Amino acid sequence: MPVNQFSVGRDITLDIVAPDGPKRFGLITGWSSKQETTDIRVKGLDGNVRHMYLPDGWSGSLEFERQDAELEKFFASLEDAYYQGENLGTMTLTETISEPNGTVSQYRYEGCQMKLDDAGDWKGDASIKQRVSWMAARRKRIS
Repeated sequence: MPVNQFSVGRDITLDIVAPDGPKRFGLITGWSSKQETTDIRVKGLDGNVRHMYLPDGWSGSLEFERQDAELEKFFASLEDAYYQGENLGTMTLTETISEPNGTVSQYRYEGCQMKLDDAGDWKGDASIKQRVSWMAARRKRIS
């Protein structure tokens, strides 16, 4: 629900789909995404530098409040598969945004790989915050 025509964090939902189906890893409390690029400088014989960039995928992070063992079990299964010589498939992330004007925007990040950056710090009387980073081959607008 936008506030005063501004997007806020609760305007977004995320769907994570691994090769074996949709995943739920606890309460998502943070999401970031950014376009990766390869920057190129071309210097002509005239001495002028021209700049360009090439799209080079996307990256970002997810933050969770731990509610169960699903995140750790998922990454343990990926590690086991790796050491057993299995192919580690890619995932998709679908971002759905409720825009301030009432429309909905959707983007799908394809060819994703995720890694568990932080399984959490366990302290008395505190929730467990977990962090996952991801990289994707590309992002496509789907609506």
